[in-house]
Amino acid sequence: MSVVTLLAASLTLACPEAPEIMHLRSLVLHKGYIVVIETDELIRGLLESWLGDAGYAVIIGDYEKRACEDEPRLVIANIPNPVRDEPLMRSMQGLYAAPVLLLSARFRRGLGESREAARRLGAKKVLPKPFTQEELLEAVRESLEVQC
Repeated sequence: MSVVTLLAASLTLACPEAPEIMHLRSLVLHKGYIVVIETDELIRGLLESWLGDAGYAVIIGDYEKRACEDEPRLVIANIPNPVRDEPLMRSMQGLYAAPVLLLSARFRRGLGESREAARRLGAKKVLPKPFTQEELLEAVRESLEVQC
């Protein structure tokens, strides 16, 4: 049984007829889940909160082992140095077939070298730090559209 199915089932068992539970269960089943790979605890918590508020189920992962048996809809990963962290990206791509949204303070808005580094690493989208909640959710939507 998948984590997404278990989460949806546990939400139903908690209080099967509560409207909030039915809404959460529906979101989990239809939106799937997002793996977040972020070493900074504060940023990781912020990502979990913002994505959760938008209706996404979030599972915390790392670069070395798969977070869940089900394939996520998206992987959001912090890449400390886009130029030198190609092995991290390759490791992640070996674990997940989902599109990757890269986060990094080293990426700069509007700079061609940031886009080129992301393209070389195989990322679908890049979100430079710092970013707003709206920028994050827009980047997630755009990354998920790539899948369709």
